[in-house]
Amino acid sequence: MARFNRSTSPDSSEEMSFIDHLEELRWHVVRSAAVILGMAILIFVYIDFVFDRIVFGPMRSDFFTYTGLCEFSRFVHLGDALCMPPPNVQMQVTEFGSQFMSSITLSVIGGFILAFPYVFWEIWRFIKPALSAVEIRKSRFAIFWVSFFFFLGVLFGYFLLAPFTFSFLSNFKIGTLQAIETKPTLSDYVDNMVNIILGTGLSFELPVIAYVLTRVGLITPAFMAQYRKYAYVVILVVAAIITPSPDWMSQLIVALPLFVLYEVGILVSMKVYKEEQAKTVAYFND
Repeated sequence: MARFNRSTSPDSSEEMSFIDHLEELRWHVVRSAAVILGMAILIFVYIDFVFDRIVFGPMRSDFFTYTGLCEFSRFVHLGDALCMPPPNVQMQVTEFGSQFMSSITLSVIGGFILAFPYVFWEIWRFIKPALSAVEIRKSRFAIFWVSFFFFLGVLFGYFLLAPFTFSFLSNFKIGTLQAIETKPTLSDYVDNMVNIILGTGLSFELPVIAYVLTRVGLITPAFMAQYRKYAYVVILVVAAIITPSPDWMSQLIVALPLFVLYEVGILVSMKVYKEEQAKTVAYFND
């Protein structure tokens, strides 16, 4: 990999100093923050719709996951075996500013999610001068794949993990007298939703991480295969952290796709490793 010694200007061959790099990085961060802020403002303008239709979606009885699972269960002649009881709780706030701060939090997080492809594009623009022409050509679709796996994880967390988690936690009861009523705070719900969505979104980047680490020579497919059992343990720990629900079903819902993505990462690493080996052989033959 080429050293990071080129100017971002294609017409300049002068090396950039450390301060120049910091200045360039600052502008990438500023532009990313500006786009995130713009998206956050847009979400805040329509915050009522966002809360009613999106954020509180997994709390609604007509949410796609609840109705879809029930219809699928009846279609395969299982009756209501796969139906999940939707959450039936009344949220509350205990501080005057809770609703406003939750709106700000969701606007910023939502802005980051919507702006994620642009943010990664800015990161790509910053590191691109350090890459050779061959490396740039081979990573042509990097922005697409990173964004694809991130949004795939976000959708997985929103449509599958969140409904399972909130259904279990809201309907779990202690004792037989039913004297305890679940009244979660709004901030608690928002925090759990954010952890689930961002956690799954970032966790789904496993194949991309495998690609990058193999490309720079830090791991090999043999290494990933040898330490597979340890990686599975780490995945289970990550699944337990992402899911606020202590039930094994919710954690398994997170762990299973991560197991699959780890195996996909091994295949990706294998392909990249073979390419790097072929380049090395060609270099010494020349």
